[in-house]
Amino acid sequence: MFDCLIIGGGVSGVSCALVLGSANAKPFVNDKKIGIIAHQKTSMLQDALFNNAYGISPGTLGNHLLQQTLTDLNNLYPHINQIFNERVLSIINHKDYFLVTTTENIYESKCVVVAVNSSNPFTINGCLEPYVIPHGKSLPQKNRLQLANNDHLVFENIYVAGTLAGHRSQLAIAAGSGAAVATDILTLWNNGIETHAHDSIRKK
Repeated sequence: MFDCLIIGGGVSGVSCALVLGSANAKPFVNDKKIGIIAHQKTSMLQDALFNNAYGISPGTLGNHLLQQTLTDLNNLYPHINQIFNERVLSIINHKDYFLVTTTENIYESKCVVVAVNSSNPFTINGCLEPYVIPHGKSLPQKNRLQLANNDHLVFENIYVAGTLAGHRSQLAIAAGSGAAVATDILTLWNNGIETHAHDSIRKK
């Protein structure tokens, strides 16, 4: 049973995982089981070239960034379970948790973050289908989709991040969206007390 399962190995999904991973020393996090399903063959970053993204070296290729961030996630926070070569087929409510069915397995998770792109059609069946709507910030001719949400929350314990949350396709926006979801989950785990995760070189 996962406490949080992130679906999507692009910018918003990995950003969410990095923030959750960095909070592992907090007492309300260190017993949590976190996973990320990093299937990303259709990520919009595969053909990207970054010259205008804060903190990213000019000339960085999107496919290299995808690979590097997953490597960094594994090296920094190996307690986060990275799941590769599986595509999510459905998410179903089951009692007080969710059943996430992939092409290879069925996972149980108390909380799910959906961080796949906004391409049409939306291919994850189950409890999210009623929330699929046209993308509010994309040009109509692009035929993009989003999940209806309130500040990233679709409904209790289901979050959406990145372009699928209704954001525009920009790396910094996607990364911030994933980080915002992570801090909301941390606050949830901290019994509703606002929290975040920062590293610092300052002496304690």
